[in-house]
Amino acid sequence: MSVSYVPEQDRVLMRVNTREGEEMRVWLTRRLMAGLWPLLTRLLTDHLLKLEDAGTSLTSADDSLKKMLADFRKEEFLRKADFDTPFQPAEPAQLPLGEDPLLITDVDATPMAGGPLRLTFNERLPTGEKPRSFNLEMKPKLMQGLMHLLDTALQQSRWRESFVSDAPVEEPSVDEDPAGRKPRYLN
Repeated sequence: MSVSYVPEQDRVLMRVNTREGEEMRVWLTRRLMAGLWPLLTRLLTDHLLKLEDAGTSLTSADDSLKKMLADFRKEEFLRKADFDTPFQPAEPAQLPLGEDPLLITDVDATPMAGGPLRLTFNERLPTGEKPRSFNLEMKPKLMQGLMHLLDTALQQSRWRESFVSDAPVEEPSVDEDPAGRKPRYLN
């Protein structure tokens, strides 16, 4: 799996190799990520909490305890993850969805019984062309790896700050007018 920000397109390119040797390519836009990131974060956090020994008793726990346990589990997954091995394109390139990446318009996320999370990436174009889509089922470790790669791409794109709640909020800069008039906002 590879996730990278492409400045010329102002999009995130995600490439996934399947076990069958196929490569799926998708474009993720800022608009899509603004809705998808909070959803995936919540789904992954809920899923990670279900993996804890306390299980269902955590559903009534306060939010700070849930966040602390989920963060601990995420760090554990990331310590064991391999982010050093470079992405290897499928050889020969088998591109069942075509050479051009899908321009994703929506993603359906479904938690599956037994652990995996199914993501369905959809490209529904207004031109009336036949929609293209594919499913990706990921276990929590792989999902956490995807979230880490997405987070890195979002930081590179500088989109993250606009829709991630734990990012610091910058106050607009204010210039005081020496004559005592109202302050002037620059942003």
